[in-house]
Amino acid sequence: SALFFFFLRRSLVLPPRLEVTMMKLAQWLWGLAILGSTWAALTTGALGLELPLSCQEVLWPLPAYLLVSIGCYALATVGYRVATFHDCEDATRELQSQIEEARADLALRGLRF
Repeated sequence: SALFFFFLRRSLVLPPRLEVTMMKLAQWLWGLAILGSTWAALTTGALGLELPLSCQEVLWPLPAYLLVSIGCYALATVGYRVATFHDCEDATRELQSQIEEARADLALRGLRF
């Protein structure tokens, strides 16, 4: 598969950042396809394995559990990033002074606020 991605990357003319993003997307899609096909094969009995009932009861709702777990992780990550976001007080003051300069310049040109 690495050789396939090498030739795919060489055949497409993409900006470097988009190229990396598309490669990562392809990796995630391949991973999801492999996990999904493995889950489907185990739950439908396509492999001929006789799983105990306790394993079958865990295996059926596994995608829902994984989806909820990923959602909780994403929510916790966003919450953590918001909680630890650093305020840029210097940049705030600079931006406010630029806004005041722009308002003064526009007021000189006849614009009223």
